[in-house]
Amino acid sequence: MKLLVFEYVTASGCNDPSLLAEGKAMLEGLLEDFQDLDVYYLISEKYSLPNYLEKWKGAQPVILKEDLKEWLENNISKFDGCCFIAAEENLELYELTKIMENNKVLVFGSNSNAVLNCSDKLRTHNILKDNLPVIKTFKINREDFLQGKNQNFYKLLFNGKKMVLKPADGVSCQGIKIINSWQDLKRSIKSIKTTLPHVLLQEFVQGEVCSVSLLTDGKRAVPLTLNLQKIESSANELKYAGAEVPWIHEHSNQALKIAKKAVEAVEGLKGFVGVDLIIGEEIYVVEINSRLTTPYVALRRLSSINLGQAILASVYGNLPLEIKYEGKIILEKNDHNLIIKELKN
Repeated sequence: MKLLVFEYVTASGCNDPSLLAEGKAMLEGLLEDFQDLDVYYLISEKYSLPNYLEKWKGAQPVILKEDLKEWLENNISKFDGCCFIAAEENLELYELTKIMENNKVLVFGSNSNAVLNCSDKLRTHNILKDNLPVIKTFKINREDFLQGKNQNFYKLLFNGKKMVLKPADGVSCQGIKIINSWQDLKRSIKSIKTTLPHVLLQEFVQGEVCSVSLLTDGKRAVPLTLNLQKIESSANELKYAGAEVPWIHEHSNQALKIAKKAVEAVEGLKGFVGVDLIIGEEIYVVEINSRLTTPYVALRRLSSINLGQAILASVYGNLPLEIKYEGKIILEKNDHNLIIKELKN
């Protein structure tokens, strides 16, 4: 099989150092896991330094000078399959997946319908709300709100409570704001960046922010690990600062079961996915990431199997029976680097 691999930031030449460090780490992990396969990978000429290209002698680099999507439209049909990394922001993950599907190339990830259902977090909420514990969520049509419609309804929601305002298609903690008052809401809603017409207002839930990494074949899901997310708060905004992989909690088993049920509720999720949770008085599902997420960088180092190739196998319907992990990894994220600290048992 002729396999194409790419990561959106390094392939598109996107100039966002906060995303570059995680993107490079995930791309390098996949290339290392796929070193025995017939692999080609896309890299923007902006990042095609000789020492970076020489590191992956088992894979063939394709240096991009043109727009990523334009190149894919013209060339993706030359490949049998594609395993790529992109975020839901601006519906990038959805649009890239559609390009693969339209050209009948096997995607080693979720199908476009599942991606859309997870990219718009209101869709995810509506799919899960009847059968899983989710945070109480309100949809705000931003244009209507700014024109003064239905504002009294949102005023009454606060009543001295904290709320969370977030883009419906956000990624990581980008754009999430802690709202303490009606006046905060009015000020903050103008600055939310989103391609969707609506934003989300949620009740603030106190608890441990964590995630579950899973493999899924489109119907069944196998939880891999529970991971602690390190979230920093500054000026009522949240920022992802790293993770502890794996993380043991007294409610670990329940969290894994809830994440499994959430993934199996969204038809078409495949490959490596992540479920964000908050463990407080209850365990709440926050969102589902229909894509490779940063804990993969740690898990592939600790796993008893080749995790990258397990992702490929899961899309074919072959989920692992058992995966063992040895040790723990601390991921520390700042604006320019992802620091990986491996701790032995």
